[in-house]
Order: sequence, then structure tokens, then C-alpha cells
Amino acid sequence: MAKINTVLFDFDGTIMDTNNLILESWQHTFRTVEGKERAAEDILETFGEPLNITMGKLLPQVPVEEGVKIYRSYHHDRFTELIEVFPGIPELLAELKHRGYKTGVVTSRLRNTTELGLKTYDMEQYFDTVVTCDDTDKHKPDPEPVNIALERLGAKPEEAIMVGDSMFDILCAKNAGVTSAMVGWALAISEGDKTGENQPDYILEKAEDLLAILEQ
Repeated sequence: MAKINTVLFDFDGTIMDTNNLILESWQHTFRTVEGKERAAEDILETFGEPLNITMGKLLPQVPVEEGVKIYRSYHHDRFTELIEVFPGIPELLAELKHRGYKTGVVTSRLRNTTELGLKTYDMEQYFDTVVTCDDTDKHKPDPEPVNIALERLGAKPEEAIMVGDSMFDILCAKNAGVTSAMVGWALAISEGDKTGENQPDYILEKAEDLLAILEQ
């Protein structure tokens, strides 16, 4: 493996714990549209997918724009109240910057809430670029989001690692020729995903595990 000098992170469920926010936003949408909630498992398996695509799948009876408006209204109002950083992430990001790694966020989230989340926890200082769904025509698992980040950072695929919490992240990394790492605190990953055909190259049980990988 080539020496890694670039680290890319997913946002939701990887550096920022937005799990409850996303679940509650979907349940609010289901209650509004259908009058009842759904099983959490139905939502978890869509984690990492762009909202417009998931909305069309889960609520095909409602115009996507209408469903998205319901979801985002609740999501925006509760955003800073319901998010928090995963343990060890700020320390990891600070150490990566100290060691001179190029860093970026690659997310299917909108830019405004991505930047709001980073700013709320004073983490925008740690990232050299932020690629959101506003920046891409194609989305994870297509390699385009990672490719955009690499181009902005002047990095080669073999010099980069992508850290994420869903198979959308892992497949995006693989499709871009980038090393992949799955966080051990992911909610949307099964044991089969961790050991199957498309398994990640690494699994991080805690944030600082990444440093040992980079030192190899």
C-alpha cells in the first residue's frame, strides 16, 4: 500500500452523531404523511443515501419535493439540539492536522447543515475541503464525490483513505480506488457487510485506531 497522505471522512454517523436526528426526522415525516411511525430498521438501511433518493423509495405516494420539505423543516429546527461529535474525533482531527495530512469531508448531506455542524463544534478548521451533495451530479456509491475531493486536494487515489459508516461510503471508496475504513460505531452495517465481498479494508473500533493504520 502506498503511503497515505490524505484522509477523507463521511459526516453523518462517522464524525458527527446525527443518528437520532435522522431517525426522528424520518418518523416525523412518516407521522405527517401516513399517520404512524415505521420500524427503525427501514430507516437505518438507507443511511448514507441522498435524501431525495430515499424519499422516493420510502414514500413513493408523495411528491419528493413535498416529502423533503416536511423532513427538512423538522431536521433544521432540531439540528444543533440533537447532534454531537463522536468520542475521540476532535482529538483525531487535531492530530491529523498536526502531522500534516490533507483532510476532507465527503458527504451526501447538504452544504448548509454540514457546515453548520462543523462550525457548531469548531471543527471546520480541521478540513481542507468539504464535498457535499450540492457539489456532485452523482452520489455515493458512485466515485464522483471522492474524485472531486481528491482533485481539490491534489491527491492520488492510492494515497487516500475514506472513513465512513455505511456501505455507500465503502463502495464509493472502492469505486474510486481509495482505501476504505468502516467505523465500529456504525448503525447501518451488518456483520455480513464487514466480512462479505465488499468488506472494508479496515474497521476502526475507536477513532484513534486510524493513526495506527496511517503509520503502517
